[in-house]
Amino acid sequence: MTKIVKTDAEWRAVLSPLAYKVTRQAGTERAFTHDNFPKRAGMFHCVCCDAPLFSSGAKFESGTGWPSFTAPVDSAAVAEKDDTSWFMRRTEVICARCDAHLGHVFPDGPAPTGQRYCMNGVALTFRDAADAVA
Repeated sequence: MTKIVKTDAEWRAVLSPLAYKVTRQAGTERAFTHDNFPKRAGMFHCVCCDAPLFSSGAKFESGTGWPSFTAPVDSAAVAEKDDTSWFMRRTEVICARCDAHLGHVFPDGPAPTGQRYCMNGVALTFRDAADAVA
């Protein structure tokens, strides 16, 4: 996988202000504010570099207000790192291709993994499965 590296100005030029704040500054969108939660077959990609990250088959309703997944489409698609901000210890999830902040992973998800990849909707774009074959 080729790493994507851009300057701060280049990221600002291609991202919305909220997407920039979330993905490049490790921000968080407010719960229940993003409408990118399709319930049909497809793939969720990184808004910054278009890397495929999560399949709709791994998506579940967590009730948190953010899209949640049991696992990434490929373990190499995302990277994890310790996050000790906000006076707590969490595991941050970033895009392995461009280092975009996506959200966090928690050990309270459903089977089969027991993981809840709680992602910011603004960090993802959705591609319908029907579009992939067109």
